[in-house]
Amino acid sequence: MHKKHSIGDRIFSVVNNTLLALLAIACLLPFVNVIASSFASTREIIEKRFVLFPTTFSLDAYKYILSTPTIFRGLGVSIGVTVVGTLLSMALTAAMAYGLSRRYLYGRNPINFIIVFSMLFSGGMIPTFLVVKGVHLIDSYWSMIIPSAINAFNLIIMRNFFQALPDSLEESAKIDGSNDLGVFFKIMLPLSLPSIATISLFYGVAYWNTYMSAILYLNDSFKWPIQVLLRQIVIVSSGMQGDSSVVDIIPPAQGIKMAVIVVATLPMLIAYPFVQRHFVKGAMLGSVKG
Repeated sequence: MHKKHSIGDRIFSVVNNTLLALLAIACLLPFVNVIASSFASTREIIEKRFVLFPTTFSLDAYKYILSTPTIFRGLGVSIGVTVVGTLLSMALTAAMAYGLSRRYLYGRNPINFIIVFSMLFSGGMIPTFLVVKGVHLIDSYWSMIIPSAINAFNLIIMRNFFQALPDSLEESAKIDGSNDLGVFFKIMLPLSLPSIATISLFYGVAYWNTYMSAILYLNDSFKWPIQVLLRQIVIVSSGMQGDSSVVDIIPPAQGIKMAVIVVATLPMLIAYPFVQRHFVKGAMLGSVKG
């Protein structure tokens, strides 16, 4: 039996849906403009301030971007850093989060305090650089991975997720003869797939967008990830002072900027649908308990 809605409820639903639709359009239009402008001709971009449907289809911007092998090398570096960094970060985060979620862990509260403290205060750019230099990670791919291997916010989310799981699961497993590692790998990890998928997306986006670490720690342009190379392309295409030896192109400035945004965003847009169904569930389950 369907519940009969009042006139006020119907008006609220119409207004609410209309506002949400307008908000969605407002968020979507700029991205559509970026994609359309990346396929538009230089003349059309100059004549029109806002392009939604290019009248003259052009691939010049993408031809300029892909005209140098350095772009494919940069893509390979970014993909490698993202895959290795995400796997390492998830392994460290899950292991540490599970340990801190156990109330019988000795020293649990001081460690949790240090983690929360690190979210509010950090050493800063120069001390971090000195540490990276001191452990001989300068000009190494690991300099883009190890310093940010564990994110305090992600660690807290996953710790709360483990805390939300019933203690009876661990107790029953130990009664059956399982040890802590067995409980972690055979019970806790399979049950935490929504949280793992969500936090993996967080780490993946962070590693894919690695920019400042590459600028600070990588002196060899051969090791630059795609984000730094795309920045160099934008600088060269805009006629600004840049390292033209890295990117041997002179593309149309506005079109190349739009194509750069599409190239930098597309991999994450492709990956997101595979974890989207776990995204809300994982984030909410990990944020229930404090």
